[in-house]
Amino acid sequence: MYIDFLVSLPFVFVVSILVGLIIYFIGWKVAAKGEKTAGKVAPYACGEELPPRKFQVDVEEFFIYAVYFLIFDIFAFTLVTSLSTPGYFPTVYALIVLMAVAILAPLWRRK
Repeated sequence: MYIDFLVSLPFVFVVSILVGLIIYFIGWKVAAKGEKTAGKVAPYACGEELPPRKFQVDVEEFFIYAVYFLIFDIFAFTLVTSLSTPGYFPTVYALIVLMAVAILAPLWRRK
């Protein structure tokens, strides 16, 4: 009766999480704590003093790449799973993807 409980999936999952947390906290307590000095937190630039500059992410460009990734990712998955089926579904879907890329192409080259 107890052996079934000890090898059940929820019990093993909870025990593994607890063991992982115990190992993590032991490592956190034992690890060496370093001091933050001005030299350690300064950006490295081959000895040059550079003024700090905030990094700006171009959200529009990221969005375009994300849309392209989604289109081609779904396209590849659909083609892989539908090539064994008879019919014209893979061809029609490939044409739809080609039209979507053709519509989005001017947005990508706008910069």
